[in-house]
Amino acid sequence: MDARIIPIGNSKGIRLPKRLLVKYGFDETVVIRELDNGILLEKEGSDLLSWTETYQAMAKSDEDWSDWADLDLEEME
Repeated sequence: MDARIIPIGNSKGIRLPKRLLVKYGFDETVVIRELDNGILLEKEGSDLLSWTETYQAMAKSDEDWSDWADLDLEEME
């Protein structure tokens, strides 16, 4: 889906279709996260971790994750 960048006062913005606002539960505000390849809009109060955050949390933990090294992802399909 493409969206045009439009002038809004002294700023610029994009219009999001209502169906996306409803689908993702956007209300009055959104959280904007800057990524290496763009931006991510999230619902305020979203406490889910990104894949990167999950990996970083796993790496910091004292748990032994070595049993995951033998996991065959092709068997799961």
